[in-house]
Amino acid sequence: MLAPNIPTTGAELLDTLNLSGEEDLDQQIRNWILWDRNAATIQQVVEAIKDKDWEALRVRLCHRCGFGSGGMRSGMRAGFDSINDLVTIQMAQGLSNYLLDLYPSVKKRTTQGVIIGHDARYNGKRFTQLISAVFLNSNFRVYLFNRTVPTPFIAFGVVHLKCLAGVAVTASHNPKTDNGFKIYLDNGAAILTPNDSHLQASILRHLEPLPSSWDLSVLDDNPLLSEPFREVYAAYFEQMKTLLPLTFIETNECSQLRFVYTPLHGVGFHYIREAFYQARLKPVIVVLQQKDPDPEFPTVHFPSPLDGLGCLNLAMKKAEEEHCTIILANDPDADRLAVAELDPKGRWKKFTGDELVALLGWWALENYRTRTSKPNLSNCVMISSVGSSKILSAMARAEGFTFVETLVGFKWLANKALELSAIGKTILIACEEPIGFMLDVQVPDKDGISAACQVATMACYLRSTRNLTLIEKLREIYDTYGFHCSIVNSIPFNNTDEIAAVCDHMRSFQDNVYGTYPKCILNGEFEVRYVRDLTLGVDTAYADNKPRLRVSPSRQLITFTFNNGMIFTFRSSSTEPRLRYYAEMFGLPEEKDWDLVQETLHRMADAVITEFVKSP
Repeated sequence: MLAPNIPTTGAELLDTLNLSGEEDLDQQIRNWILWDRNAATIQQVVEAIKDKDWEALRVRLCHRCGFGSGGMRSGMRAGFDSINDLVTIQMAQGLSNYLLDLYPSVKKRTTQGVIIGHDARYNGKRFTQLISAVFLNSNFRVYLFNRTVPTPFIAFGVVHLKCLAGVAVTASHNPKTDNGFKIYLDNGAAILTPNDSHLQASILRHLEPLPSSWDLSVLDDNPLLSEPFREVYAAYFEQMKTLLPLTFIETNECSQLRFVYTPLHGVGFHYIREAFYQARLKPVIVVLQQKDPDPEFPTVHFPSPLDGLGCLNLAMKKAEEEHCTIILANDPDADRLAVAELDPKGRWKKFTGDELVALLGWWALENYRTRTSKPNLSNCVMISSVGSSKILSAMARAEGFTFVETLVGFKWLANKALELSAIGKTILIACEEPIGFMLDVQVPDKDGISAACQVATMACYLRSTRNLTLIEKLREIYDTYGFHCSIVNSIPFNNTDEIAAVCDHMRSFQDNVYGTYPKCILNGEFEVRYVRDLTLGVDTAYADNKPRLRVSPSRQLITFTFNNGMIFTFRSSSTEPRLRYYAEMFGLPEEKDWDLVQETLHRMADAVITEFVKSP
């Protein structure tokens, strides 16, 4: 926990300090010391002033957290660019005033209100209490979880309780020093542009904390405050069961297949246990060293199941001891799912996000056909993002449903799913490469709990009905719809200006003419067919050269499509100075030389990096 309030007033403390003499920085220093009431974070600023570390203070105090694809995240320390008590209150005051403008009706605010929860990271409970105090002081009903919950419970809770908004205090799979806020609006999906800009503006208009915002006594016996856990818990699992046809539940009951599971010191275990019970799956075999929530994440260097097998070492050891062939892993807030399976040679294969997109896409289609008496695929939709495999597009062409592509980030996927559902479309799945999967519009966000239940049910079904492994089913999917292989990686830079310079170089590739993109690689062996630049608003695939996806001048996003079908996308990270890239090649179903497809992908991707990316 952060330190308690200190008795010395900010004004008295300022009188004892010698500031930098730089007007803009000194103003922010004064603001911090006058506004903050947390002894630990005030002391951090005071120590920096005494050390005359003006550069560090400028970084921390003259910049603010913004909203990225996963919400607002940063390290927990003093500073307006970080996550701490003061920034938490500022965010809450901005959000509450934004909602006051949207919903002037007192009755609406006091009956529907907001839902707030946290995972197991440091200071999560403290931050939810401060947020709740702000909303209670503005006469909002507040549903506050008093225990750790998975992030998907907030999205579901907004929908189920008909709330006006939700706040999840989480930094997902970030390092233990981080925390953050994920904001949901009344549809249950994460806040989307331009609402995030409006919210940010509201935060800036309400930076100075009201004295009441620090007073947590408002939480004591407040008639507007209630604990939603029992209702949300029961309703969530009841809703989850509706996605499982009775025949699949019966197959689960008969299957002897068992699964090793790790929550990576996060909140997932108790919820996975309940999900498996409801689906009549065998109880998971949990990795005991990682079973309980622990904000230190003591057994993993980095609590992220997104990359490689590193964080699954203990799970692999447990699986080998228990003679299990499948591992399931959630990230710390249980909104993502990683899956690994033992191959016939005794090696563990961790499925990539794109491979899980293929498996769960096929399964969503199989599930729909099984639980629907009169399937209408022409009304069905699958959704993924521009950084994800196009395997769902290939499925759509073959099966007759619609494939929709969005920008990267689940806020785009979930809002698009809700938009299409509202006009009567059946959403089969929304998913993207960073192991995020949404199988139900009632939980309009990625959900690692339901995804784990679905993968386990799929595995039992395949093993019981056809004696197939997940690896074998993936090969069958590629045999049917065409082999798809991808590369996902990133290039580090010192700052975002360097990334912008590199991307601008791609836009003036020929004779320094702005808007002239690269035309080929490897001396003309592979030609660029289309360019989509969602920073400038260009898409040469259309006659009018206008993109059909949203343009964002503040984000770098350029996609090159080559004549042989290779697609290469560059995207600037919203959280760090990195240029992420996604490359994919695919072969038609009749093309069986998968090694050649992979070899061509790697050769072309290397050439794109070498020829297109020039250091500024």
